[in-house]
Amino acid sequence: MSDQILLRTTPKDLLQSKASFFRKIILMILFSICFSGFAQNKKANSKFKVIAFYTAKNDQAHISFVHEANKWFPKIAQENHFEYDSTSNWDNLNAKFLAQYKVVLFLDTRPETPNQREAFQKYMENGGGFIGFHFSAFALNGSAYTQNWNWYHNTFLGSGEYGSNTWRPTSAVLRIESQHPVTKNISKTFKSAPNEWYRWSNDLRKNPDIKILVAIDDSSFPLGTGPKPNEIWHEGYYPVVWTNKNYKMLYVNMGHNDIDYENKTNKTLSYTFENKVQSQLIVNALLWMGNSKK
Repeated sequence: MSDQILLRTTPKDLLQSKASFFRKIILMILFSICFSGFAQNKKANSKFKVIAFYTAKNDQAHISFVHEANKWFPKIAQENHFEYDSTSNWDNLNAKFLAQYKVVLFLDTRPETPNQREAFQKYMENGGGFIGFHFSAFALNGSAYTQNWNWYHNTFLGSGEYGSNTWRPTSAVLRIESQHPVTKNISKTFKSAPNEWYRWSNDLRKNPDIKILVAIDDSSFPLGTGPKPNEIWHEGYYPVVWTNKNYKMLYVNMGHNDIDYENKTNKTLSYTFENKVQSQLIVNALLWMGNSKK
């Protein structure tokens, strides 16, 4: 006959077991309340929300910039107490979706469908904020991005069609042209990150609605290395950051990282947001738009 050990549960054991169980429940409830409170406080401390639209399909330099932006903006959002979201679904350009956000960014391209364009125009006319980077202003008849949106390219941006660009991506000395919340605490001249610089069909100086904030300084010339002669600028006036006085908006010509095309590695050779002075312009713009009344 095998020995058996009988385990007996006493009333005292039952009480201790129940007490332990209830202590665990109470701790779980307290943790849940604290976590919920933390999430609510974090949301309450967020002053505004930013949404970035992108395509990231054409030109490795633009794709590199989009990936960089989607890493850089969340860090800036955390430091400055706003929320940053991004999407490649341009159908989110509709009134219901945009109502959540104080500022819209176009990181590379632009909306193409009539519904998307109409929603964006109404958003801006109703006081929304906007920052467009580099290729978001590109329009050239005969290309994949034709000039078929007059309000955006001529009325809103004021730039008209793309005219030409420098090559290779090159740093330039930039000059502050106007005092504005965007240019606050920015030195009169500063060196930019390497960029492919654009020339436009319209002379922005002749448009009374446009306020040019930053232009290429003459000390930058010759700008570009070619190899084509027309890719090297020797003189001229080239705005690179401006706002339309009728809207809460900013266009920034920067947003083209240098890429190792020659060796076919597609390796990123420069990053736009590594330039601290230039990046401060973007932070200033976000805070100006996000903290002002709609």
